[in-house]
Amino acid sequence: MPLPDAERLCTVLADSMRPGLHPDTTLVGIHTGGVWVAERLHAALGLKTPLGCLDVSFYRDDFSRSGLHAQIKSSDMPFEVEDRPIVIVDDVLYTGRTIRAAMNEIFDYGRPARIDLSVLIDRGGRELPVCPRWTAQAMELGSDKNLQLERSEAGGLTLRLVDA
Repeated sequence: MPLPDAERLCTVLADSMRPGLHPDTTLVGIHTGGVWVAERLHAALGLKTPLGCLDVSFYRDDFSRSGLHAQIKSSDMPFEVEDRPIVIVDDVLYTGRTIRAAMNEIFDYGRPARIDLSVLIDRGGRELPVCPRWTAQAMELGSDKNLQLERSEAGGLTLRLVDA
């Protein structure tokens, strides 16, 4: 299966988001792929507010089953969350559980005016009622496959299909 060009999808996503953004909107990327996408969107959209990032490991509902991942990253919200429009950015949307965890963590920082979701790829398979406002591409994948966003040493983004 030929995979879409991740860099082109970032451009498509930025173009679709531009008309609907409030001037005070802040992007919050989910580690790791969502942060990479959020960095590109932040630059392309010329946002003045700082970029936030979340590691939702401690907020996941499967934490007690799967334990900690080896590469825990820190969350950073360098802005006031209260009454601010926030866009959660992730690379691949699947079950919706990561997005639920991200919203739970955001509310620990304060009560935003609204939360929207922007994803590079929506692969279907939702287990929770989560729907992105902006999606660069939708594609169906079987539960035996995962789609991973990777960043080269030069900084370029590519998508890779791996067995689950």
